[in-house]
Amino acid sequence: MRRDHLLSGTELPDPVRGELMPEAPNTLVSKVDFVRRLCDASLMSFITATSTEEAIGWPARSQFEAFLNEHRAELNRCLDGLTEEQARRSLVPSRTTLLGLVKHAIFVEKVWFDEAVACRSRAEIGIPATPDESFILDDDDTIATIQQAHREACELSRRATSSLGLDDLVNGNRRGPLPLRWVYLHVLRELAQHCGHADILREQIIDEQRTRQASAHVV
Repeated sequence: MRRDHLLSGTELPDPVRGELMPEAPNTLVSKVDFVRRLCDASLMSFITATSTEEAIGWPARSQFEAFLNEHRAELNRCLDGLTEEQARRSLVPSRTTLLGLVKHAIFVEKVWFDEAVACRSRAEIGIPATPDESFILDDDDTIATIQQAHREACELSRRATSSLGLDDLVNGNRRGPLPLRWVYLHVLRELAQHCGHADILREQIIDEQRTRQASAHVV
């Protein structure tokens, strides 16, 4: 996995961008904890931008996010090098296409890190009511627009959870309160499944393209 393809992690506030650092506390003990939390946040920013191999031995939260980011990036890349027709090509009876898979991944990010964390309704967020509908492609959906929307959704997801711990509860899911640890595992499982689906579909499309090219040379 190439590091330059991985989606970036959460960063500390940047005064250059007009973002304010939290106010330091007064007591000595609180100051020590304040510095520790800033250091942890800085380390987290570095860790979440690295590969899963480099996350070995790091905190559980960092490992979770490294795997999530790796799968997010892998799914986003499944559209690279394809034509718009190939990205929309239907190879199975369901609505699943490569472009539809990445569009569905946007839905997944918003369900788990906007609806569940921020407790906003799907109507308020502007996403379909059901997962099946999230695979439906609009006429103006393109590889470029869907990839960009997916990258933005992933970044918003990271920001939404940046202040939470693995044992903190999110309250906006229909199942009731859930620890962030469970949410991370659930999303990771779903992303892994969809990466597998994308690999198979992409392999079929590329193989068909190569077969046509080979046949053209023979003729």
